[in-house]
Amino acid sequence: MAKIRNVAVQMDHVSSINIAGDSTFAMSLEAQARGYRLFHYTPEKLSLRDGKVYVTAEPMELRDTKGDHFTLGAPERIDLSTMDVVLLRQDPPFDMAYITSTHMLERIHPKTLVVNDPAWVRNSPEKIFVTEFPDLMPATLITRDAAEIRAFREEMGDIIIKPLYGNGGAGVFHLKKDDRNLSSLLETFGLMFREPFIAQQYLPDVRKGDKRIILIDGKPVGAINRVPAEHDSRSNMHVGGRAEHTELTKREQEICDRIGPSLRERGFLLVGIDVIGDYLTEINVTSPTGIREVKRFSGTDIASFLWDAIEAKRPS
Repeated sequence: MAKIRNVAVQMDHVSSINIAGDSTFAMSLEAQARGYRLFHYTPEKLSLRDGKVYVTAEPMELRDTKGDHFTLGAPERIDLSTMDVVLLRQDPPFDMAYITSTHMLERIHPKTLVVNDPAWVRNSPEKIFVTEFPDLMPATLITRDAAEIRAFREEMGDIIIKPLYGNGGAGVFHLKKDDRNLSSLLETFGLMFREPFIAQQYLPDVRKGDKRIILIDGKPVGAINRVPAEHDSRSNMHVGGRAEHTELTKREQEICDRIGPSLRERGFLLVGIDVIGDYLTEINVTSPTGIREVKRFSGTDIASFLWDAIEAKRPS
């Protein structure tokens, strides 16, 4: 196991984050506490030249103080392969810019350990990867075909429809069987997105909460329940969802046991899955959140578990 000295964090700019609920901040704080030197950069700073990946990055120091949580040093041009670890942590959208960054990072992985593995991040979009486990999911349709979606709603009654590569609850609609807005919504989606859309059977249990379960190297280490606001069908906390303490049910443990081997095979050290009632709805591998909320409610330090796993995976 090789010693870690330098960690680069590919993220949305540190000035833009809400530290109270930001998992990247929690991961970086723990890295700093272990004595690793942090370097901050945003994805547009990546360059590929003559087979080498360079980035303009800034040394970063963090403080768990709202309104005064970071200091950045002078920018440096760095050969990214000289880093020991790169955290791939910018938020989606999972678009061609995101995919291109995974191609670049693949050039340095695994000698420089990229978390999560960039090739498997690219090949495991969250709303598609989960379809490898159809028996764990609610009824799900991925298509642009309006007739297919209409027939699906006729069969299911209430449905959820959302962009295939969206994130954070953006563009999520709950349509009832008699809702007259479906055609208009499909027209709007057709203008906004070139990709197919995803429709799922509406699960009434979402009113009780959408559980986020965090897995490290394929094993569950903590969870929070996210309860949607009274007048919203989305449970995402930045749109008004409320986090609350929770424990895993027997069914949720069964789900984790089923998907764990696939996560380990793909080198996914940090994953966040979403479970509503008895059903798995998403497997989040790009920039999963929930670490700070879990620690706040249960005291479980997932960031520490993650760095233990990273240290164990680092090539010697």
